[in-house]
Amino acid sequence: MTDETLQRYRESIDNIDAAIIYMLAERFKVTQQVGEFKAKSGLPAADSGREQRQIERLRRLATDANLDPEFSEKFLRFIIDEVIRHHQKIKNAS
Repeated sequence: MTDETLQRYRESIDNIDAAIIYMLAERFKVTQQVGEFKAKSGLPAADSGREQRQIERLRRLATDANLDPEFSEKFLRFIIDEVIRHHQKIKNAS
């Protein structure tokens, strides 16, 4: 492999990382709206049934994509925990 080849790989990785960040930002914009809706509606910040369904769904998607389902679950759990933390802050501010 040449330095040029490695540079192309790294540029692709950088582009993918940027896309992930922008997608996460969009996801958190929507979950912010969900948190506001839940707070106004008196709903709890967490929904364990929904969380479990999402984890199961993403584990299946990960398997289909040849990605370690354990990794995908850890990644989603991290995101869910952060969303719940945001929802609790919104609820407490209401």
